[in-house]
Amino acid sequence: MAIDIHPNAESTQQRSVVNDFALSVATKNGSGSQTSNLVIIRSLFRMGIPVSGKNLFPSNIKGLPTWYTIRASKDGYIARRATTEIAVAFNQDTAAEDIANLPSGGVVILPKDWKWGQSRTDVTYYEVPIKEIMSQVEIPTDFKERITNMVYVGAVCHLFGIPMDIAYQALLDQFNGKKKPAQMNYDVIELAYKWSQANLVKADPFTFEAMNATAGKILIEGNEASALGSLFGGVTVVAWYPITPSTSVVDNILNHLELRKDPVSGKSTVGVIQAEDELAAIGMLTGAGWAGARAMTATSGPGISLMAEFTGLAYFAEIPFVVWDVTRTGPSTGLPTRTSQGDLLFLHFLSHGDTQQIVLLPGSVKECFEMGWQSFDLAEAIQTPVFIMSDLDLGMNLWMSDPFDYPDKPINRGKTLDKISLEEFFAEHGEWYRFKDYDDDGVGYRTVPGTDHPRAAFFTRGTGHNEKAVYSERGEDWVKNLQRIRKKFETAKKLLPAPVIDAPNSPDEAIGLISYGSNDPAVQEVRDALTAQGIKTNYLRVRALPLVNEVTDFVLQHKRVYVIENNFDGQMHQILRMNIAQDSTHMISLACGDTLPMTAQWIYDRIKENS
Repeated sequence: MAIDIHPNAESTQQRSVVNDFALSVATKNGSGSQTSNLVIIRSLFRMGIPVSGKNLFPSNIKGLPTWYTIRASKDGYIARRATTEIAVAFNQDTAAEDIANLPSGGVVILPKDWKWGQSRTDVTYYEVPIKEIMSQVEIPTDFKERITNMVYVGAVCHLFGIPMDIAYQALLDQFNGKKKPAQMNYDVIELAYKWSQANLVKADPFTFEAMNATAGKILIEGNEASALGSLFGGVTVVAWYPITPSTSVVDNILNHLELRKDPVSGKSTVGVIQAEDELAAIGMLTGAGWAGARAMTATSGPGISLMAEFTGLAYFAEIPFVVWDVTRTGPSTGLPTRTSQGDLLFLHFLSHGDTQQIVLLPGSVKECFEMGWQSFDLAEAIQTPVFIMSDLDLGMNLWMSDPFDYPDKPINRGKTLDKISLEEFFAEHGEWYRFKDYDDDGVGYRTVPGTDHPRAAFFTRGTGHNEKAVYSERGEDWVKNLQRIRKKFETAKKLLPAPVIDAPNSPDEAIGLISYGSNDPAVQEVRDALTAQGIKTNYLRVRALPLVNEVTDFVLQHKRVYVIENNFDGQMHQILRMNIAQDSTHMISLACGDTLPMTAQWIYDRIKENS
């Protein structure tokens, strides 16, 4: 039997559990519960308690079940918990299951109006009269249904110790300082709080207490961080088509366009175009990147499928642009509101023929911001598309983070020749050919349309060509061109974000863990759990493809390596095996792929099973 690494709710007689438990809120999609849940998260954050939230919502607009889990962790863990001790059961369709899933010693909060009864004797029930409380407030009909969920916020505040002034400040945070909507919601919270105070007797061990573990930190979604990084990276053209879960990347670019206004004219320096589909969007990027713009889009797996052919054109014609893939569960339409890392192989080898794309793998919202601006420099330096693979969990949930650092270097346009530098190039070399490797790094020199020089023009070709950009079907020209492109990807390895390696133990005494992306918080947590069991670990987090030598060295140094990822096929494990010529049978794939964010408990159980 697996060891529970979070053995909190064993009985209601146990000692007090402070700032180390999770609650799950079950409601119907479209009922306004997201606002209520974020008020709880923001309140805990204001109390200085490390907190994280995971939204599990259906792909329809309204009516189907939705769950939101909120985890408080005095130790600063922010991965999803496999178990939640408290169930706010406000959806009658799922209440029986929500209550059944509670551990012994858990807590259930549900509407008294249901007259539900108590099916378990080993959990604590708190019933709150929704209709009675809501009858005491005057709220416009259009808002009443959505504000009803504030009833459970008031009950949670009383039962578990969230001060009311903190809840009000959290409401102001949620409504961007607008007092009228904040007060309208607060009135319901206050009534529910007072009713709970007068009628509910605390009978569980769980409580929140103020800490000082969030000072200097921020709360932000990954998609907003990605948008800000793109704006700070100098993006000038955004072409996109809405698709869950990437839409809010471009929404947030639009929300923050004031950061990129021309100081003289006051006009935006970023053009945002909603295309008719993803195929049109990637076509616009290809044209914009060719014309010298810093161009980007945001999409998900089905959109990437439509972008494959234009990506091959940009790869071979050596045109830079940036694509955010906020991944969801496939194949096909799949589960569009569930998270996954299932696009990794597809992205890395996107398009037909011999291609190998650069893929960046942010593991935090801070890295979403950083890779958001670094990706443009990289795309222009290597003259190729750059993909950034985030996921629904990282992109659409609130995360705690240290504040972001302003880019520490000027924009790098790579080997782009203007009129003056092109004249200097001719003076030095006596020639200029677009696809010739002058520096033995695989990267040619380019001009952009409109360069004011009589010899600046060249033919951009997706067909066979030689180093002079002249059409060619000669086999030797084809091979020479692909060899040069392959060489520039070796150059790219020197510019990619390096893997993060934490290896305090001798490889002979420790197991190796390899992972990437949003799995990182769960891996960090499980390492502590394994250490407590006397199991030493070393950890490497991959941050980019193609893989660099440090990754291969890490695999070969350890006697046993576990590759942890959130897809069904173990795609990073497959890429590692393709890149490592030596025997890699000691490398074990731990592929989850259950459509939910990774948990430390799942990793712990799989390692114990495979040890």
